[in-house]
Amino acid sequence: MAERGSPLPSHRGTDPMPMQPWFPDAKLGIFLHYGIYAVDGVPESWAFYHGQVPHEQYMRQLDEFTASAYDPRAWAELFARVGARYTVLTARHHDGVALWDTEHGDLNVVRHTPAGRDLVAGYAEALREHGLKVGLYYSHSDWNHPDYASVVHPDAPNEDVATNPLVAPKDGIEDPEAWARYVAYRDGQVGELVARFRPDLLWFDGEWERSEEQWGMRRLAEQILAGNPDTVLNARMLSYGDYATPEQGVPLLPPDGPWELCLTVNDSWGYQHGDHNQKSVRQLVRYFTETIGMGGNLLLAVGPREDGTIPAEQVERLEGLGDWIARHSEAVYGTIAGLPAGHHYGPSTLSADRRTLHLVCFDPPRESVSLRGLRTPVKRVRVVGTGTELGHRTVGGLGEVPGVLWIDAPEGADVDERATVLAVELDGELDLYRGTGRD
Repeated sequence: MAERGSPLPSHRGTDPMPMQPWFPDAKLGIFLHYGIYAVDGVPESWAFYHGQVPHEQYMRQLDEFTASAYDPRAWAELFARVGARYTVLTARHHDGVALWDTEHGDLNVVRHTPAGRDLVAGYAEALREHGLKVGLYYSHSDWNHPDYASVVHPDAPNEDVATNPLVAPKDGIEDPEAWARYVAYRDGQVGELVARFRPDLLWFDGEWERSEEQWGMRRLAEQILAGNPDTVLNARMLSYGDYATPEQGVPLLPPDGPWELCLTVNDSWGYQHGDHNQKSVRQLVRYFTETIGMGGNLLLAVGPREDGTIPAEQVERLEGLGDWIARHSEAVYGTIAGLPAGHHYGPSTLSADRRTLHLVCFDPPRESVSLRGLRTPVKRVRVVGTGTELGHRTVGGLGEVPGVLWIDAPEGADVDERATVLAVELDGELDLYRGTGRD
């Protein structure tokens, strides 16, 4: 992953295409940072970039990467069971170590690790067997490639990009021929991913180290879409991305267009032995509902060990989130962004026909739940997951300013300790008052 903010996408260059309909309704994806960095449990690629460990020590992890318990069908079964609709696997991170037997470059787990086999093919096959969309992460940058540090970013976003010897050429002396070789290598590997595995989504990273022109983004996007025109591309294809990818925190305002929040279950993208700071299920439910309430997807990252097993404490969190989703699925799938801030104290979603609001209450409601600015008459209110109907009444209002809808608080078994959801069924499509009130 990157260590900076993400740009917003505009469109696919000069030939915009609509977003694939499966993506905005997916709601939950799983992000798998899996690679040799799990052997020592160090930050993926960044460990040697920042000098946390010497480069030679980092690369010695190749000798102990076994994938001995790698079972992509078990992954797929788990992810489908918890309600995810897509998964993204790090096919190649910034360290340049490919998880498939690439013909472009020699650095891959098939030839240089005890794993000795392609780890992408089985993953893609297993996901499709379970009805999940296949996503692959690929870094534009490769800090191990001999031709990578050969040109200078014309407008470097930070000092590292301008001076780090893994990124910038020595003394700033450029070698355009070396850079052309690197881009051909990058394009060749991406072409292999598209041709061999036909991913539904390509999740790029590393784009901040070069300009759009240097990357040849237009040519790359055309190559990908020629191989599979339905491929979804993230914003790190710059002008050719389909959706935004904020990281590690729900934005205060949603990005324009489709988007997803990339979030770790603990504090690390990949497996790190000493990171036990796992988020609770309640926290994950909060992140999830706040994200879908603003129209985004949650891409939740877990870090498999080097043998391919996912730590039990992360499986437990996924299953807890999945249990909540299963109970409240009507408020998740087939919905769009809910109410703007100020109408309800918590996130909400709206059914696709705009006739049912789903109000999320993180804490057990006391006495009543209020909903402000609702013009559409209410047919009934019920608790999602149990069906219990709740009393409700509208109080106040003057002229065009509607009164406040007060809903009786659910009690007992109708209260979910992680988050309670109330379905407000409307007598017509949602109509909100957004004015300043009577002068």
